Amino acid sequence: MRSLVKHRSFQFSHWSFMFAEIAVWSFVVLLVTGAVLMVFYDPSMAQVTYDGSYGPLRGLFVSRAFDSTMHLSLEVRGGLLIRQVHHWAALVFVAAVALQLLRMFLTGAFRRPRTTQWLIWVTLLALGMAAGETGNALPDDMLSGGSLWLIMSVVQSIPFVGTWALSLLFGPDFPGDRIIPVMYGGHLLIAVVMAVLLIARELLVRRHGHSRFIASVSARRSARPLMALATFGMLIILGFGFQIAPIWLYGPAKPTQISAGSVPDWYMGFLDGALRIMPGWELTLGDYTLSLAVLIPTLVIPGLFFTALAAYPTAERFLVSRRSRRDALGRPKTTSRMPRVPGAQNMLDRPRDTPTKTAIAVAGITFYGLLWAAAANDQIAHQFHLTVEAVTIFFRYAVVIGPVIAFIIARWICLALQQTDRHVVEHGVETGIITRSLDGGFHERLAPAQQEPQELAATSGR
Repeated sequence: MRSLVKHRSFQFSHWSFMFAEIAVWSFVVLLVTGAVLMVFYDPSMAQVTYDGSYGPLRGLFVSRAFDSTMHLSLEVRGGLLIRQVHHWAALVFVAAVALQLLRMFLTGAFRRPRTTQWLIWVTLLALGMAAGETGNALPDDMLSGGSLWLIMSVVQSIPFVGTWALSLLFGPDFPGDRIIPVMYGGHLLIAVVMAVLLIARELLVRRHGHSRFIASVSARRSARPLMALATFGMLIILGFGFQIAPIWLYGPAKPTQISAGSVPDWYMGFLDGALRIMPGWELTLGDYTLSLAVLIPTLVIPGLFFTALAAYPTAERFLVSRRSRRDALGRPKTTSRMPRVPGAQNMLDRPRDTPTKTAIAVAGITFYGLLWAAAANDQIAHQFHLTVEAVTIFFRYAVVIGPVIAFIIARWICLALQQTDRHVVEHGVETGIITRSLDGGFHERLAPAQQEPQELAATSGR
């Protein structure tokens, strides 16, 4: 019976390992649906008269990109479902990649020999966000037109090369006839690079094997078909039952108009929030003016974020080696080195066992969450009958103080959990079994910490 239990437990592992599978199968859905969308989409800014099935827009001058997207959505059988599944798959893919990075960071799965996999996931997160933005611009509707205005402002804020990059993207005029073809080509190129990175990641997993917790194993191949079906089914349900990007309600993009209350996709919300709470700072150097109010929230903050993610494994390895050298200097020469534990590179950390690293992750999540919430400062002010200025000032202080408080609390919780674990190891596990001694006193029976649940149940029945 015990061998059967162990064999069954060998077929499963921790639920957090499924984030990578969800990301992979979401990308497969993106490739399949994107290939279908390419057949009907026309990436052209040439103006035509809309004569489709949607009456309120009939007779308006629209671009071929908008006209082909409307035709795909309302006149091609199943076209709207494919569009919405594609959009939902993009949102789920970025979410799965972000959660996979968080899981790897908290458990230390970024260490050698898996540092390359960590860098691949960091690159996939950046590319997923870029692919989402380029894809959102392709319908050339009012919502994507607002995104183009933001992209134009961000490009213009780049020192020295901003004007040249702007003319390269948009041409001599805004929005020009070049931006949609450029976005379309960039979207396809990003998809190809992401596919190559996912293939490389799969090869690295086959080479290095899976990491695991001590209480779990890495044999998950039997669950891959189930995860694929679950991901496909979830995305089809989302695409069929939850409307997203109804471009017929937005209308075609116009340079002189913008939609009110429009918000970006969830993964770009932190940039929108950073833009809203950033003070209107400018730096004048001679005849050149730097718009820090746009440059810092849209380029500096994301650049520092992704640089910190990519550099953290190297920084941790440097700090650990430096600490080891410092300890070695004070160690007697007769002291032998600790023996290498076989398979130690495959063992993952519990977040509570690395309190500083866990606290850094919690502080980063808090910083991101506050910026994400700041993107709705106008809605928060409206719902709670506050001024937008008061809400904005609150978030300016919160994004600085909040991560510090979160770091302190998270580290304190991890240390408290460690103390609880030490108490369990020293005194045993509470069984809930109350016994009465010969002198009439009542005591709870404790079990050793390493005792299995099956053995504990057998002990209680004796």
